[in-house]
Amino acid sequence: MKRLARIREAEYVIHGVLKIVWDDGYEGIVDLRPTIDRGKIFTYLQTPENFRNFTIAEYGHSIGWVGHAGEEIDLDAHNLRTKSENQAKLQKLVATMHY
Repeated sequence: MKRLARIREAEYVIHGVLKIVWDDGYEGIVDLRPTIDRGKIFTYLQTPENFRNFTIAEYGHSIGWVGHAGEEIDLDAHNLRTKSENQAKLQKLVATMHY
């Protein structure tokens, strides 16, 4: 079974966007704005100051936030990696298109 990469570092880029470095050396940008726009538990992250206040879980399994009422908002490393890779592919495809 393939070992899942863990988050080593994460950096705020702009509101809703993080740059993440995984322990296998992959670096990617992940745009979480569509996720945040869904509301519900993610409403807390719609405030830039709240979004900026994330932590990386022990062992790099996820990135998370703690809401006003103490609710935990976690996004796991594997799903963040998948989002980052898919968004990079889409960006590359768009860059090659001729309008």
